[in-house]
Amino acid sequence: MTSTASSPDTRQGQARQDQRPSWQQRLRRFGYTAGPRSDVRERLVPPYVEASPRLWQVLGVPPALAERITRWSGWGGPLLVTLMAGVMRFWHLGSPKAVIFDETYYAKDSWALVHRGFEVNWDKNANDLILQTHGHVKIPTDAAYVVHPPVGKYVIGLGELIFGFDPFGWRFMTALLGTLSVLMLCRIGRRIFRSTFLGCVAGALMAVDGLAFVMARTSLLDGVLMFFVLAAFGCLVIDRDRTREKLAAALPADADGRVRPDAHTARTTRFGLRPWRWAAGLLLGLAIGTKWNGLYILVAFCVMAVLWDVGSRRVAGARHPYSTVLMRDTGLTTLAMVPVAIATYLLSWIGWILSPTDGSGGYFRNWAATDGKGGMWTWLFPDWWRSLWHYEHEVYKFHVGLSSPHTYMSNPWSWLIDGRPVSYFYESPSPGTDGCPADAGDKCAREVLAIGTPLLWWVACFAVLYVLWRWFFRRDWRAGAIACGIAAGYLPWFHYQERTIFFFYAVVFVPFLCLAVAMLLGAIIGPPGSGDTRRVAGATGAGVLVLLIAWNFIYFWPIYTGTAIPIDQWRSRMWLDTWV
Repeated sequence: MTSTASSPDTRQGQARQDQRPSWQQRLRRFGYTAGPRSDVRERLVPPYVEASPRLWQVLGVPPALAERITRWSGWGGPLLVTLMAGVMRFWHLGSPKAVIFDETYYAKDSWALVHRGFEVNWDKNANDLILQTHGHVKIPTDAAYVVHPPVGKYVIGLGELIFGFDPFGWRFMTALLGTLSVLMLCRIGRRIFRSTFLGCVAGALMAVDGLAFVMARTSLLDGVLMFFVLAAFGCLVIDRDRTREKLAAALPADADGRVRPDAHTARTTRFGLRPWRWAAGLLLGLAIGTKWNGLYILVAFCVMAVLWDVGSRRVAGARHPYSTVLMRDTGLTTLAMVPVAIATYLLSWIGWILSPTDGSGGYFRNWAATDGKGGMWTWLFPDWWRSLWHYEHEVYKFHVGLSSPHTYMSNPWSWLIDGRPVSYFYESPSPGTDGCPADAGDKCAREVLAIGTPLLWWVACFAVLYVLWRWFFRRDWRAGAIACGIAAGYLPWFHYQERTIFFFYAVVFVPFLCLAVAMLLGAIIGPPGSGDTRRVAGATGAGVLVLLIAWNFIYFWPIYTGTAIPIDQWRSRMWLDTWV
């Protein structure tokens, strides 16, 4: 005889623990009908919200066409938002035709990395030479000491290999990833809110955020980091849905066809290999391989994923969900993220590892064979491992000790209110030159300022409070997930308030701020059961707010793109003294 306990579907031969009392069963023969009960299947896998038929009637859309629009909107809406974001990000991407801000490091390091496998020391006049010769310069051979892992630079270097060693080439991949991030956010928002509309709102808000926009048009590492973090979050959200679908399918149904909680099923159901969680581990490894603050996000996402498993099994009926998750979900599922991330990080150093060990390879590559010789336990580890460990230790000391003052450094307390943005590029062209109008009368200002769209960020301050309230008092998992993404990218920087840090680091949690604002807008519009007056008033208010944010982005467009404007117009956009 086959035991039902060995099967993931344990419904056969099992006593139902949620049966009606016998008197209700007897009364059914006289026409008794029980009141509506909550179906656990809908709690595990909530349905997607669809537009009201009255909306299509008001718009004069035939039912057949309305059904077709609804069916295709899940991808059609996000793709339209992404198209808008892509056009803006790629528009005159090569302008300014200059090496702006930290592009002086990453553009050249990326070019050396994809050709030599490690970073090199460039001459002081290398930037001018690269721009004058369209990138036809000789790559030096002396290894350089750099303090960031190689993944982000490999990504930037891919664009340089395809389009050349010039501003468009070294900005191409960040623009592409910035555009794809908008698409991912639309789809992630749609999945967690179960609303295509709110998902597209979140993506549209990110499309018109100034910080995300500027970072997508600049070859810095933080935009690449943001892409990998958001992609990992999306994988975990999909994994959550897949596991809950398996639980819902395994739970028993009563005589009315309603799915009920079942302790045995919730305790014994297995979720398999969970490939989306492995993918999240891979992406988080790439995030850490871009910048080390990805480590904090790995820890936060691991905790979040465990709590999601606990919540799923609790809803399904597990009496001891924490012990069940510890027993069933830790091995190849919960812990898969950590070893996969570590292996991915180590693999990202393959160019440095394979470089020569005779002193002509990567920086510190020959340390184990020179200064690191001797020691009792050195025979346990290969030379490349000990050299890499020493390199990482030196980089750690650099990061924690970095306190050199910088004009645009800022404290994380000021980030959410756009307290101190970073100027990447500034010129003062004379009238009639470099786009400055001939009738300007005075010199113009041409600037690329890394600053979030002010109205969006100020609204986000209230949205964060709403999300925290929703999570703490309503136990809304969506609010908790958004809060986790913000906290993982934001809170660690408070530990380094004396360190030289910059506002543009905040781009990592911009997608989660946009999700928070979208959630707040959904609350303003009102729940689906609200009356027409409430919904119309809410939709009007939310729509006006979104239009104001879009207008704010358009108003600041010149200082996001380095467009020359008269100095008086530039001053009118410096709303706070700390922006100058």
